[in-house]
Amino acid sequence: KMGNAESNAYQNHLSRFLPEEQSDIDGLFETLSGSSGSTGAKNVKAAKKTVTLAALQARQSAHTREPLPEPMTARLYNGMKSIDLPGKSSGLGEQIAKEQFVVFMSNLLKGNADEKISIIMRMIAKTGGPLKGKQILEFIEDLITSVVHVLSYRKELKGWTLENTRDSSSGVKALASELLSELKLPDGTKPVGSQLLETNFDQGVIEDWVYRVPQISVFLSVVIRQGLHVLHSLPDQTNDILNLVPHCKGIKGRGVVSLFDIPAIIYINSHLPAEMQHKWQLLFSSRLHGESFSQLCAHIVNKGPCIVVIRDLDGFLFGGFASHSWEVKPQFQGDNRCFLFSVFPTLAVYTYTGYNDHYMYLNHGQQTMPNGLGMGGQHGYFGLWIDSDYGKGHSKAKPRCTTYNSPQLSAKEDFTLDAMEVWAVGDAPESAGKKGKKSILDVDPQAQALLEMAGKSRQSEGLREPMEEEEDDD
Repeated sequence: KMGNAESNAYQNHLSRFLPEEQSDIDGLFETLSGSSGSTGAKNVKAAKKTVTLAALQARQSAHTREPLPEPMTARLYNGMKSIDLPGKSSGLGEQIAKEQFVVFMSNLLKGNADEKISIIMRMIAKTGGPLKGKQILEFIEDLITSVVHVLSYRKELKGWTLENTRDSSSGVKALASELLSELKLPDGTKPVGSQLLETNFDQGVIEDWVYRVPQISVFLSVVIRQGLHVLHSLPDQTNDILNLVPHCKGIKGRGVVSLFDIPAIIYINSHLPAEMQHKWQLLFSSRLHGESFSQLCAHIVNKGPCIVVIRDLDGFLFGGFASHSWEVKPQFQGDNRCFLFSVFPTLAVYTYTGYNDHYMYLNHGQQTMPNGLGMGGQHGYFGLWIDSDYGKGHSKAKPRCTTYNSPQLSAKEDFTLDAMEVWAVGDAPESAGKKGKKSILDVDPQAQALLEMAGKSRQSEGLREPMEEEEDDD
């Protein structure tokens, strides 16, 4: 029989799971230990059931396409194997006992940073002990690759696909580097560049990092739930991963490949206000709607908060989040939830500094004020600017944009636009559905004012195109 100490610890871990979760975990262990061939003898009780690395890998390759890439399967196995059972020498060798399996699940899916950390350390390197930055980076890359792979495999990308988004390989590297850059030494400094890769980080530092960077735990949860297919379907058990990927609307069947890749979508979505993380809808694409500033305005004005993303001719990808509906007017608009971001060559989000309130600006058809779309900085010196003479823009930030503390986002300070997309986020505002598409009168306030002064009624009122029906892309 199990010793009491061991039994109590094991029962405590078991009690974290609801009864239906326990049976889900039991079932998975049964499947894995049944296929591991570790019993040999018919009498299962004589040889306690265990799981081997081969069994984990066999479960993965039982399907034509594996739910989890092999490096991650090996890391999960090392994590399970690292669990020390009280009253037993850790000489269980290569096999994982049921208790180890349950404690692993309990710590990673239900535990705090302290409980997760020793397992994560062993998943990064079998040996444990201080870890180099580059070992941690490899682990994060494997983790993100596995998340993208398993969500695609389980058809959980909510309308996004590997076909309608940019190739994820550079995005995996960019997101991994961004998450790694959050590592802080005990004195609070952050090593950078090659120094970061060569620095040794001990358990306390990594625990602090896992606590501060929620993506690590969320990604591990996805890999376990969806990769091993356990606790994935129970209500309320997956709130942490509910809005990991937003529902994608407006791209299906239109032959468009988004400028975003899956890791960038996950990362930028996590910085949006919580009530806007569930849905992105394509409002404007230069490839669908043409390269015209009045087309851009017609598709984005009064459509609620949205994300603008741009690719310059040098391949740099960057943009901004507008927290309010765009309006055509010669004043700054928006609030301190707005931010700028870079997608490629680096992935980063830049939030407001409090220095000024120049969050967002959209003007068209005026002679006295600059005409174009801008975010951050000031007139003639925006953190992000698209000129109304469509195709030209700038990102001026020497050394940093005053509003968002962002660096120059484009390859060159004055850039040429290669492609642009605008995505509405969250639910459309009430007004957007009623008014339908904007006519040129809405977009050009001067034309409207002249007509009203002349006492003309708005003849074009009845000629507006209806809003495109929102297709269900799931």
